[in-house]
Amino acid sequence: MRRLAIRPGGIGDFILSLPALECLRTDSFEIWTAARNVPLVRFAPARSIGDTGLDLLGIAEPPPNLLASLRSFDSIVSWYGSNRPEFRDLVTRLDLPFTFFPALPPEGAGCHAADFYLEQVGAAATCSSDAIPRIACHQPRENFAVIHPFSGSPAKNWPLEKFRALARQLERRFPVQWCRGEDDPPLERAVRIDDLYELACWLARAVLYVGNDSGITHLAAAAGTPVLALFGPTDPRVWAPRGPNVRIARWNPAGALQ
Repeated sequence: MRRLAIRPGGIGDFILSLPALECLRTDSFEIWTAARNVPLVRFAPARSIGDTGLDLLGIAEPPPNLLASLRSFDSIVSWYGSNRPEFRDLVTRLDLPFTFFPALPPEGAGCHAADFYLEQVGAAATCSSDAIPRIACHQPRENFAVIHPFSGSPAKNWPLEKFRALARQLERRFPVQWCRGEDDPPLERAVRIDDLYELACWLARAVLYVGNDSGITHLAAAAGTPVLALFGPTDPRVWAPRGPNVRIARWNPAGALQ
């Protein structure tokens, strides 16, 4: 079977989908995702959704080869367009083999997002995934820690001055490197690596990573780095990074760790 999986979304959402995507794999399998996530796909060919022209389907004239490409698949599993009835109606009229899934767990779902995505694809019956996202980097450990003090929402960020105080404590044991993503505010002497696989390989060398509920925190966990993830308003029961070396700490509105 020739199968396409279309998974839009942020870095963290995509990483938590990796076990489900791997379970969808067939002899001929392709993934379309956000451009920045493409380097994280190590087990199948991947393309940027923007490069395929899919965003134009039903809105403007799509690239001439788009429909031919979509029709070449026997199965299309899509988290893209699940909340757009007009898109779903269009692909039905075009007789394209789409199956749609919600891109986010519903409020009150009561299960971790990685488990939710596995259940969507019926993975319990088809594969033995343990719902732990993994990105193989094969890097030797080095004597430094990494702190990434940002996330996609300021509301999820532990106060920067508290990160600085934590860094001073950690520096009694090993050097501390600061990290920032391409959309993060400027931060003096922070390492920025825009290719996410290259960033994962750098994070895999660290003896410790500390960060908020962010895509980079999920990336560090998937690379196998020991992670301390700091959660404020979001629910770690749903969105915590997963892995044997992951620890979670909660902070209250005053920024105090609980």
